[in-house]
Amino acid sequence: MNSRDTILAAVRGGLGGQTVDAERVRREAASLLDGSEAARPAYAATAPVVDLFAARVTSPKVSASIDYVAQLQDMPAAVARYLDAKGLPQRIALQPAVALRALDWSGFELPDTLTANEPVGVGMALWGIAETGSLVFHSGPETPILANFLPLHHIVLVRAATIVRYLEDYAAAAQSTGRPPPRNVNIITGASGTTDIEGSLVLGAHGPKYLHIVIAATT
Repeated sequence: MNSRDTILAAVRGGLGGQTVDAERVRREAASLLDGSEAARPAYAATAPVVDLFAARVTSPKVSASIDYVAQLQDMPAAVARYLDAKGLPQRIALQPAVALRALDWSGFELPDTLTANEPVGVGMALWGIAETGSLVFHSGPETPILANFLPLHHIVLVRAATIVRYLEDYAAAAQSTGRPPPRNVNIITGASGTTDIEGSLVLGAHGPKYLHIVIAATT
């Protein structure tokens, strides 16, 4: 047995006796050449986009929690609810986004700088992607990238109107703004996790251990 045969045998053993439908693989590969629409998941085509997004972010694979507010001005109350439920102090590192800073954060302690041991960070995503339950952040003066990685608890506001159905829809929406591409794009799907250590899932390995998403119905 040569090296190729050894590798293929290991792959077959890892599949646990499962068979591969070669024709299905061929059709899927061909659909990628025909255009992204042909390969999009059918379940995502007709469901209300906010409902689909909510189902994705709260699924076991993403494991985020979710809350809803009627408008942006209700965000501080939603943050307070989360902190109370977790038994956390009313201290948050606030992303320097104008829309967030304009809200009434009286009653909260707002540190001037974000530290490596910050317990709670509050941010605002530019878009949500329903297909994967992801949040999109572009780097810039209002969105320092470290704010997405340093806090233990990450609370993120996303407007319902900016939740798109598919990843390609986000790309089209970003292009339609007319702004130049950012230096850095973070697409965040759930809390940080790794299975590098003995194959066991460990949360908080490379970023926040908890992700809480607040959807605002209107601006």
